[in-house]
Amino acid sequence: MANGIKGKVALVTGSTSGIGRAIARAFAAEGANLVINGFGDYDVIDAWRDDWKAAYGVDITYSAADVSKPAEVASLIAAAEAKFGSVDILVNNAGIQRVAPLESFPLDKWDSILGVNLSAAFYATRLVLPGMRERKWGRIINISSMHGLVASPHRAAYVAAKHGVVGLTRVTALETAGMAITCNAICPGWVLTPLSKKSVDALAFEQKLSIEDAKRALVGAKMPSKQFVTPEQIAGLTVFLCSAAADSITGVPVPVDGGWSAW
Repeated sequence: MANGIKGKVALVTGSTSGIGRAIARAFAAEGANLVINGFGDYDVIDAWRDDWKAAYGVDITYSAADVSKPAEVASLIAAAEAKFGSVDILVNNAGIQRVAPLESFPLDKWDSILGVNLSAAFYATRLVLPGMRERKWGRIINISSMHGLVASPHRAAYVAAKHGVVGLTRVTALETAGMAITCNAICPGWVLTPLSKKSVDALAFEQKLSIEDAKRALVGAKMPSKQFVTPEQIAGLTVFLCSAAADSITGVPVPVDGGWSAW
């Protein structure tokens, strides 16, 4: 295919739902073999994995590795390389959220959010880079957030982690510059996923709003478009960043934010 993704091997963490699943499907549609990862009902995951394999003619393997644990990430990467021979594309997408005032933010939640949202990207990146250097090609895409560029109250751990993801992206890009390996971050605004739905539900409860009114209030407060970004839009950008047209794009946090960053 023109974008050069066909036959590549893509590992997408947190790809059993939401943005990650949309990204994984977009890669499959472009002819990439897949390693999907995340939690969920195995039978349900197995069913749509079989559907994609039949529809797109690609091979797909699944791992429930907890990417906040270095040993499990190492096993995940090793299994992917043993099966496919390489990991050509890494998308660090896994993420969790917790909203609470800074002074009462639970310590265990701080640790888990940084572990899943930031440390996991480091664990995976350091392990796929040697193979990418050897093959002289690779793409690393970190799913950050607009909260990797700006802050909001009551999201201390999430904002800190997502800012860290942007910093990790820039360091990775500098250390791989000139090697046909790129690393970029995608910074979505509000995307209607299971993760953001928790924020909608919390706002509805706090302000005694209907779910639909809470959605409009949440999005409209930050995004002039007043529309959620879709997982498919993030997936399309991810595919583009793996194409030859994006060979010179590296170290960049790319907002997909309905105008949020234009305020």
